Amino acid sequence: MAQHTGPDMTLSSTAGAGMRVAVISARWNAEITDQLHERAIATATASGAKVEQWRVAGALELPVAVAAACKKFDAVIATGCVIEGETEHFRVVCDAVTYGLTRIALDHGTPVGNGVLTVSNQAQAIDRAGGPGAKEDKGADSAIAAIQAAQVLKEISEL
Repeated sequence: MAQHTGPDMTLSSTAGAGMRVAVISARWNAEITDQLHERAIATATASGAKVEQWRVAGALELPVAVAAACKKFDAVIATGCVIEGETEHFRVVCDAVTYGLTRIALDHGTPVGNGVLTVSNQAQAIDRAGGPGAKEDKGADSAIAAIQAAQVLKEISEL
């Protein structure tokens, strides 16, 4: 697997202080999504944010729930897992969810951490879910990205 070098994905224990953060996760592919959900919650909580959580059936239900949460929270984290199958349904779901979450963040001006895995197989999902032996932790990464973006928006609003 190719290693990707990204930005500093850490938060201080006070980075989320005073923030309300929602974590909304799909239940489909629960072995993966449960881990993503818990890692997002743990990361946001460790930053000092007040965290509330919900679960929806699948990835396609995430955008509407995220849109509702964007009206009441400083940042929203969406986690889920879409694993490629034998039909075009995979691409349709991935495109709809990615576009929907991005559009919602822009429309509401609220950071949305996209922790929805779009993978070819179960092994790739496990490698990214943040569990024991995982190569990546996309639940934590999506929480960090959303909280960091919320910090930037707060700083800009105070100018």
